[in-house]
Amino acid sequence: MERRSIRQYKPQAVNRDTMQTILTCGINAPNGMNRQSWEVRVTDNPNFIDGVTELYKRANPQAAEDPSFKNMFRNAPTVVFIANDPSYECSQIDCGLLGGNMILAAQSMGIGSCCLGGPVRFLKSPEAADYLKKLNFSEGYELLYCIAFGYPDEAPAAKPRNAGKVQFID
Repeated sequence: MERRSIRQYKPQAVNRDTMQTILTCGINAPNGMNRQSWEVRVTDNPNFIDGVTELYKRANPQAAEDPSFKNMFRNAPTVVFIANDPSYECSQIDCGLLGGNMILAAQSMGIGSCCLGGPVRFLKSPEAADYLKKLNFSEGYELLYCIAFGYPDEAPAAKPRNAGKVQFID
């Protein structure tokens, strides 16, 4: 109940030992028939993050107008990219469970996170093709989403949820 999407982070990357624990929690998520139909890539490399962000800013100049904008991953210093195997019908579910485990593990360790789709759309564009290639996903796998991770530099309040969307059926 305490996990929130964090969109402002302190500049230091998440310690790699801590990230390894978060990733281990992710890959231990339930998955259909134990197919583990995901691939995960992690970067805390400023050259990668800043390089793709520069391309993003050229394609989206309005983004750079925000004085708080540092990078296209909600300013996170560590980013996890998750790809799925589209040939398996439950792969997106498996990848969602993987990410859910990671963000809850991160929260328990004082690490903030935010699931992101916008950077994925850009990484799939011709402008960012070289960066997508650097992620080195296996042939046939498709980048599905990414998760920003970092030490929180904000503490947002919870947004209301619509409990009316939940029903018990007798």
